[in-house]
Amino acid sequence: MLKRSKTDRTLKQNLMLASSTAMVSGMTNVVGLMAFLAFTSNITGHVANLSKHIVEQNFDEMLIFLIWLLMFFGGAFLANFIVKSLENKSYYRAHSIPVVVEIVVLLFVAVYGNNFYRETQWEREVVISVLLFSMGLQNSLVSTVSGGLIKSSHLTGLFTDLGGEVAEWVHPKTGKTDTIRNKIYIRLTVLGFYILGGIIGGYFFNLYEFAIFYCVPVILLTILYYDVSELALHKLTRRLGKTKNDQSSIKK
Repeated sequence: MLKRSKTDRTLKQNLMLASSTAMVSGMTNVVGLMAFLAFTSNITGHVANLSKHIVEQNFDEMLIFLIWLLMFFGGAFLANFIVKSLENKSYYRAHSIPVVVEIVVLLFVAVYGNNFYRETQWEREVVISVLLFSMGLQNSLVSTVSGGLIKSSHLTGLFTDLGGEVAEWVHPKTGKTDTIRNKIYIRLTVLGFYILGGIIGGYFFNLYEFAIFYCVPVILLTILYYDVSELALHKLTRRLGKTKNDQSSIKK
């Protein structure tokens, strides 16, 4: 899922990346809403609130929403900066390091939420900031990896793209190409797994509260493990093939 460049990816790899990251976004957003009454996977609502507080001249609230926007921006900036810095050496390393950073951030939320969180206002604002940073990081990474095809935490753009692609698919004057079909599959996958992640996150937050954030990194770890296991299997297959060829040569 991570070792391929944006121009050398299969539909399967994009679907796996879309489903796993969309589930993480859905879980994070719903838990943020239930715990803090704030969206934590996108910033559309926060921009509206910032504008509202500017009009009302609520300077303290303005500062908070501005920080939240900058945290999402900072996550997106860091992910892309890491990718651009390392992609010439290794696509896997360039794409996996932002995932590792996201795992560390979400584990911090899990540990802090379970052991130290006292429901104060400043703690709420800090945790929301951290979650927005992690979602900015993830959204930028999957967009970069997929060449802009996948945006796992922003459904407004997804519905816009999906509407246009479905229209193109059903229109009598356009051809039903594999490219359009695959894009529709990916959009529906993101939507479906985002909703599924939200349902799972909401259900288990009611049972275990912040402990749910111990589970979210497990999904991200599967993304890292998939490419490692695939590479190991490929090396093993080549080694076995070489051994058989050597044995055949000896017999001859």
